[in-house]
Amino acid sequence: MPAIRVENLSKQYRLGAHQDGYRTLRESLTEAAAAPFRRLHGAARRAFNSDYQGDTGDGRNGDTLWALKDVSFDVEPGEVVGIIGRNGAGKSTLLKVLSRITEPSSGRIALHGRVGSLLEVGTGFHPELTGRENIYMNGAILGMSRQEIDRKFDEIVDFSEVEQFVDTPVKRYSSGMQVRLAFAVAAHLEPEVLIVDEVLAVGDIAFQQKCTRKMRSISQGGRTILFVSHNLQALAALCERAIVLRGGELVFASDVGAAIRHYRSLDVPSDGRDGEFVPEPQGRENTGTFIKSVRTTNKRREQGTSFPVGSEVHFEVDFENSLRRRDISIAIFISTLERQRLMMLHTLVNSGLQVSNDCGTLHCVIPSLPLLATDYDVDIFVGSSAGILESHERILTLRMTESNYLGTNRLPSTRQGVVAIPAQWSFADAIPERTP
Repeated sequence: MPAIRVENLSKQYRLGAHQDGYRTLRESLTEAAAAPFRRLHGAARRAFNSDYQGDTGDGRNGDTLWALKDVSFDVEPGEVVGIIGRNGAGKSTLLKVLSRITEPSSGRIALHGRVGSLLEVGTGFHPELTGRENIYMNGAILGMSRQEIDRKFDEIVDFSEVEQFVDTPVKRYSSGMQVRLAFAVAAHLEPEVLIVDEVLAVGDIAFQQKCTRKMRSISQGGRTILFVSHNLQALAALCERAIVLRGGELVFASDVGAAIRHYRSLDVPSDGRDGEFVPEPQGRENTGTFIKSVRTTNKRREQGTSFPVGSEVHFEVDFENSLRRRDISIAIFISTLERQRLMMLHTLVNSGLQVSNDCGTLHCVIPSLPLLATDYDVDIFVGSSAGILESHERILTLRMTESNYLGTNRLPSTRQGVVAIPAQWSFADAIPERTP
């Protein structure tokens, strides 16, 4: 039985229309727990209001927006699934529906087990309550006994690194402190399904890494994670599978590498698909733009973007030095689709070459490109002693394909690295002594 089943899920909003607040059980219990700080009049009535009143079809309340349109997918127990898409694609709306924060307009969802959500800073916390009180309140909402929360309390506080402030009202916490405590609560109170939005970007790098390790540990324990992030490198490291949303629709679902490639292909410039990039002409006369075009070819000088692992790859850069500078240098960067830079090809660093010509073509040859079989981004930068003069990111997508580069009819997968390095292994009776 899937841990999460989503069937034909849609969510419609009326633009400009008043939306009454839909109250979840968690929010209602939060209100009740904060009785000394808030008046409770009307809380029970508000607990059953809906944020969606039905579509009359007459358009009287303004235009409508479909944040989700007929989305269907399953997530099995123990899976870590990423959700990828641009801003406005429907990612956060989907998570809010799954977390029972907002109602769907149509469709059905089935969640098996307790659900812990971390959708925005302070999710599920009451600002007037202390960190300690919020931990116990959230545990109670998840259906845990006080004894279970007691058993987890020290571990939560230790993970969140807010021990000094645990008896301070949460409203006095920084956003980073709130994120640390919220994640610690969501991850340690043993939900069967953990839903995490981009909120982890608020934390520092060390804490993000700590959260990634914790989520990996959670999934290995058989629990399910839905993870939304614009950090594709983190998604690739954590998730096994991903779905791609675009305009509220699910447009692709596969293993995480294929999903990332599909997502990135949605934004590849049309003039970069055939092995050539030509910058837009706007503002060239003002900025002194240097790059006229960039091409990739094979050793036979055939233009394209697909190359077998270990093959010879050429870059050709047509330029016009309209600023007439004599200290120009060019750098080409090759990166993973998750934006991790792998190598730099630099006129000055690699060849001691500074560009002083008024125009011409620069030619760069990589005799054997050992990147493993997947897609890679190409960026180009133009610089001088004055700094960066021009830059273009993701101008081309290199597609490396399988080959017998190592001579063994085998290559490692991209989950084991990004580079295929020729190396010789052999049996030896003893390790040779090093000569001083």
